[in-house]
Amino acid sequence: VQLQAYGGGLVQPGGSLRLSCAASGFTLGGYTIGWFRQAPGKEREGVAVSSRNGGGTYYADSVKGRFTVSRDNAKKTVYLQMNSLQPEDTAVYFCARRLGGPVFRQELYGDWGQGTQVTVSS
Repeated sequence: VQLQAYGGGLVQPGGSLRLSCAASGFTLGGYTIGWFRQAPGKEREGVAVSSRNGGGTYYADSVKGRFTVSRDNAKKTVYLQMNSLQPEDTAVYFCARRLGGPVFRQELYGDWGQGTQVTVSS
């Protein structure tokens, strides 16, 4: 089982990035995938969740209307489209999976992938 987040980079304020979370070793459709981020000196926080079996998507208030999570189960990939990025979005972004429903409690997720750095700066 492996999850790998990638697609991060340096972007100017107001710009966009699309992160990908590539899954291997399990059937993606049966799992809820969460996106989390950790900024320097801060605790890791939940950003967006894609529920298993088409159960819907959920967002932290800080990213609602700007971020969109989607998945392609056939390609075994979950995406995080990030628009209108701001400096406060700078963080390492991670994806993780859980067998249950959509929650933001990170302790209920496992198989964390390596993160990808997103830096928003002019």
